[in-house]
Amino acid sequence: MKVPKKYQFIVDIGKALHIYGIPSYKILSYLTQVANTKGITGSFMDLPTWINYVFYEDKNSYNYIESIAPGSLNLGAFSRIDELTNKVIDNKIEPDEIDKELKIIHAKTKEVNHFILTLAYAFAAGSFSLMIGTNWLSFSFALLLGALTYLFVYLATKSKYIENVFESLSALVVTIICCFLTFIFPDFNLGLTILASIIIFIPGLAITTALEEITSKNLVAGGAKLFDAMVVLFKQFFGVILGLGLMTSLLDIDLTHYASDMPKWTLFLAIPIFSITVIPIFQVRKKDMFFGVLTGVLAFFITVFLSSGLGILVSTFIGTLSVVGISRLFGRISKTPKSVYLTQGIIMLVPGSKSFMGLSNSFFNPSITASANLFEEVAFILMAIIGGLLFAGTFKERRPKKVKKTN
Repeated sequence: MKVPKKYQFIVDIGKALHIYGIPSYKILSYLTQVANTKGITGSFMDLPTWINYVFYEDKNSYNYIESIAPGSLNLGAFSRIDELTNKVIDNKIEPDEIDKELKIIHAKTKEVNHFILTLAYAFAAGSFSLMIGTNWLSFSFALLLGALTYLFVYLATKSKYIENVFESLSALVVTIICCFLTFIFPDFNLGLTILASIIIFIPGLAITTALEEITSKNLVAGGAKLFDAMVVLFKQFFGVILGLGLMTSLLDIDLTHYASDMPKWTLFLAIPIFSITVIPIFQVRKKDMFFGVLTGVLAFFITVFLSSGLGILVSTFIGTLSVVGISRLFGRISKTPKSVYLTQGIIMLVPGSKSFMGLSNSFFNPSITASANLFEEVAFILMAIIGGLLFAGTFKERRPKKVKKTN
């Protein structure tokens, strides 16, 4: 059944927001505000694999359901769609022109620079290895393995099979290579390099987003996304377990070896580099790059500075409140939705790596890291982030804009 023309622009906006990974509660808020502004009565439901639109006309109603694959986060597209939505609300664009604008936005997301992305994945792995404390040898190979992981990202776009086994396959290959490197280089940090090489795929942000959904009472969408994120985490861990199992049966590998000789100044260099690597991966717009990187850096250092005296729970809670405030300030300055900056800040706080290391503690003795009480730390960080977002009012409805009446 064809969608009536007067509703088509709402359907298109909802689909675009879904495709680019915007949380369900935010999509519903956008669509409701657009519909109310245009005098349309409707209700909407966004789930990970479909969207349901219901429009009411007097005593009749029109129901439209569209099946859509789960979206992937694209901050650049989100920023542009937010601008488009505000144009619709302010009556600065005709409904007939919305489709044209959306096509331009879709086209921009397909502009991919593989060289830049390879560098981004490489330096994400390398900078994270510096953040968790390693040595120059492991750092160098983390760069190479990070670049290798982007090859799997590219191949996943070409092969449905690789797309389905992507998480396990990439973790397996990285683990096998790291095991061989351990056999060749005695000072190579096995566990930390594996973690650094696949850190960009560990679904810490996805887990946090899912909990955002649940906290905002979108229980079905949040529950489904949380389960999906946990499955992704286990798929990655399965690849590591399989790789270690295969290699330890062939080689004598010391899983507990750890050598660190990095000067402290490397940490201060690694934080902004890691924040910068997020820019091409999430296709952040040029006008949002500086504030996005600054938000990530401030998020990390505020939390770390407070953690020594206040503990991980309170410091992360205050860090999250700070990130929300910083994001709102930068959003007003740049006229960009605060979620663009907030996401880049939360990335520096999410416990994805600790979740992975916590799993390793459960399955291995000794584990790939020497950290204790990791599951407790993961729980504290998650609670603190969600609590910070909740107390900061992040889940409240978008404030309706006043529409100027024209004579």
